Amino acid sequence: MADQDAQDRNLPASPKKIERSRAEGQLPRSRDLPHFAMMAAGGVVLAVGGPRIVERLREMLVSGLHFDASLLARPGFMGERIAEMTLAFAAVMGPIAALLILAAIASNIASGGWNWTMKPLAPKFTHLNPLPGIKRLFSGQGLGTALKAVLLALVLGAIGVMVLKNRLSAYVSIMSVPLPSALAYAGEQLMGGLVLLGVALAVFAAIDVPLQRQLWLRRMRMSREEVKQEMKEMEGNLEVKARIRAKMREMAKRRMLAAVPQADLVVMNPTHYAVALKYEEGKMAAPKVVAKGADLLAMKIRDLAKDSKVPVLQQPVLARALYAHAKVDHEIPAALFSAVAQVLAYVYQLRAALASRHVARPDMPRPHVPPELDPHNKPGWQPEPDEDFAE
Repeated sequence: MADQDAQDRNLPASPKKIERSRAEGQLPRSRDLPHFAMMAAGGVVLAVGGPRIVERLREMLVSGLHFDASLLARPGFMGERIAEMTLAFAAVMGPIAALLILAAIASNIASGGWNWTMKPLAPKFTHLNPLPGIKRLFSGQGLGTALKAVLLALVLGAIGVMVLKNRLSAYVSIMSVPLPSALAYAGEQLMGGLVLLGVALAVFAAIDVPLQRQLWLRRMRMSREEVKQEMKEMEGNLEVKARIRAKMREMAKRRMLAAVPQADLVVMNPTHYAVALKYEEGKMAAPKVVAKGADLLAMKIRDLAKDSKVPVLQQPVLARALYAHAKVDHEIPAALFSAVAQVLAYVYQLRAALASRHVARPDMPRPHVPPELDPHNKPGWQPEPDEDFAE
């Protein structure tokens, strides 16, 4: 059954599954890379600061073996000396330990990237069952990891035996030289062995890092059913978002239609576009569009305007230009100031004529609209009803 399930998982992991895996702390990690990084960092410390470290340790040894008879008679002297030597040793080894820790952290980030999560620390009671653990131990990946660890141990052990065999006489001769010279010579011999161990660890790390990446990607593979389920979840979220956007568009449309009765005029062509304008002298720098629409919405704006006794002017070119280039609750474009001013002046004169019988009825204006603002002069342009409410 497990083999069949593994065969079904032949599709690459989706970005969503990879993100979920990172949130759970499942990343490709190489154990050999931190080993090499720490070995390399230790070698750099010995190469750069080895003489200073040896000198400091020698000073601590001399100080530790120096006793004053008068101090020995004082109670608590031994505890003070131990605490003093411990702090001195920590001052020497503390920076080295911090550097090794930083090397281990940096190597893990290099292999799998930075990821902060507490989920791997959460208790999992399913791990108390020994049967799954035994199955993982004898699985292909578990056996491969065990064989790799055994091979690494054999290689490092062989290098250690070879180094000791070739330099055994040198180590024996150290006992016949003074302590400072012995420490310096031992450091040189240790560096030679560390270089060989570092080369071996570098080879294993170079192989293990891409291998762990490939194994992780293989574990992350998805079956067709998992891909379908994920797509359904995403589509479900998209449907919810679409309903929310539709609700917001409906609310915005209601607010827009509520502003039509307060407009000064509605400019439209006979069937397709309607734009409601309002201008308050002294409060607005230019006329503002309070509502606009196409097709059925244009007819609704026209009917609301007539019911509220708002003038409706048939100006097809100006209506198209305003619909294409002006936004609701925004001022009209500067290029249309002159044309809109003419129709507003006509409306004001018409109101004055209706209010007084002695004023002649004005003639319908023919405002000039720049040809480049008429959307019908743009090939392929199609009106998009309610385009202001798409977001």
